Amino acid sequence: MKHKFYTFMGIILLLSMALAACQPAATPAPEKPAEPTKAPEAPAEPTKAPEAPAAFEGMKVEAPNCDYGGEFKSIEAVDAKTVKFTLCYPDPAFPQKVAFSVFSIQDKEYLDANGGDSVKMSDNVNGTGPYKVKEWKRGDSIIFEANPDYWGEKAKIPTLIFRWSEQSAQRLLELQSGTVDGIDNPAPEDFATIEGDANLKLYPRPALNIFYIGFNNKIKPFDDVNVRKAFAMAIDRQRIVDQFYPEGSRVADVFVPPLLKPGYSEGQKWYDYNPEEAKKLLEQAGYKDGLEVTLSFRNVVRGYLPTPDKVAQEIQAQLKEIGVNVKIEEMESAAFIDATAAGQKGFYLLGWTGDYPDATNFYDYHFANANNLQFGDLFPDVVEALKAAGQTADEAKRQQYYDTANKLIKEYVPMIPVAHGASAVAFKANFEGAHASPLGNEYFAVVSASGVDQLVWMQNGEPAVLWCSDETDGETLRACEQVYETLLAFEVGGVGVEPKLAEKYEANDDATEWVFTLREGVKFFNGATLDANDVVATFVSQWDAKDPNHKGRTTTFEYFGAFFGSFLNAE
Repeated sequence: MKHKFYTFMGIILLLSMALAACQPAATPAPEKPAEPTKAPEAPAEPTKAPEAPAAFEGMKVEAPNCDYGGEFKSIEAVDAKTVKFTLCYPDPAFPQKVAFSVFSIQDKEYLDANGGDSVKMSDNVNGTGPYKVKEWKRGDSIIFEANPDYWGEKAKIPTLIFRWSEQSAQRLLELQSGTVDGIDNPAPEDFATIEGDANLKLYPRPALNIFYIGFNNKIKPFDDVNVRKAFAMAIDRQRIVDQFYPEGSRVADVFVPPLLKPGYSEGQKWYDYNPEEAKKLLEQAGYKDGLEVTLSFRNVVRGYLPTPDKVAQEIQAQLKEIGVNVKIEEMESAAFIDATAAGQKGFYLLGWTGDYPDATNFYDYHFANANNLQFGDLFPDVVEALKAAGQTADEAKRQQYYDTANKLIKEYVPMIPVAHGASAVAFKANFEGAHASPLGNEYFAVVSASGVDQLVWMQNGEPAVLWCSDETDGETLRACEQVYETLLAFEVGGVGVEPKLAEKYEANDDATEWVFTLREGVKFFNGATLDANDVVATFVSQWDAKDPNHKGRTTTFEYFGAFFGSFLNAE
């Protein structure tokens, strides 16, 4: 049975193989199409390091030597935040000088774009200060707004408005009625009224000033020293102070106030009031039959001259007693300042409030400054004594030089010193931080009052421009001081020097090298960041007579000449 079974299974197997051989071949499954070949990926670029800022290229301006007659030997941007001044001779008062607002720092590119033109720069003010100029309504007001990006303590009141009136009575009336919040120079007769009003407060200002009667020795008849001496003896200075000045004022015997020592010559006296001797001197000068002159002045109240028109009339009356007929010429303020500085007025009323608390500020500006022509020709021996005093650190030796200069000034009579005048400012009583500065540079960013968002200040006159490198007028400077800043600054309401745009400074032993380190992060209104080239460019625009930015408003730059001597490249 097994054999049959195996035989049968073998037949079945053979039949299966035969059938399989007769079937068509099986179609293989199609291959999966190949994926397109990818281009090889480019290797990733290495991550770039951030580009390094361009290397700072510092400016340096240097005089070939010191023979040109000025104080600066070189000004150099050592690096982006370091400025070095190298001087031709020692200057112990250098920090006080650079703290004065005329030397506020400007963005170099902005200075270049405007060619240093003060008038152009007044149309779009670019400073670093706590206030920005929103609008200047010529003849009416200036509106300032708080600078939100100020690097230091922000202004406490958002809006500051400057207005002006030459009439002290109007200023007081507006303060009393509430249309203004603070006023400058109330009239002497109004001090008691303000002190008696519970809604107002008087802030006395120390008498760091001088009122004088000026002569130009290149204009007849004042080219004759006997005429100048005659006028000096014909003016009753005590009578002027008694009649027209507030309590705290005093008759002046020398050009600087007693607060400045060294500088004030203790015990030295001016000519006594002596009209009879004055007549004799006029006769010696050839004016036996009388003399006619013009007395020029501006009717702008100052701490040194609270009632200009009345004082002019008093001088007219006093000179009449010695046979001199005086014609009074009242001028617009800016025109008057320009004319006297240019040497165009022979007989005039002027004065000075200290810009910094050192005798060099008073003496050098007036009697050793070739850029200031108001007195005519300078007196070389006076210049020599004053320059020696300004370069001497020893106070006793300095005073000896000043004593010599004061004796010479009395002999030459370039002017008659009349008074050191007390003055004040007044505010509404609810204002905190209000103050009077002995330098006249009241700083409004620190003033505040509960619930008050606008401060209106009324001063004596309208600013001439709003870039002050070429200005001397107090009203103009005070406006600039709200928006521009210097390397150093004076304490608010005081005379001490403190850091401002420079966070620190140092000098070598003989005070001929001064190095200033600038603050980080200070921005101009136009967004530019303060750097050392801005400082160099600002000072060079005044120092170098051939610099493209040496323009200002009058191209006189009186303060620079008074503080630092001759211009570089002057013709």
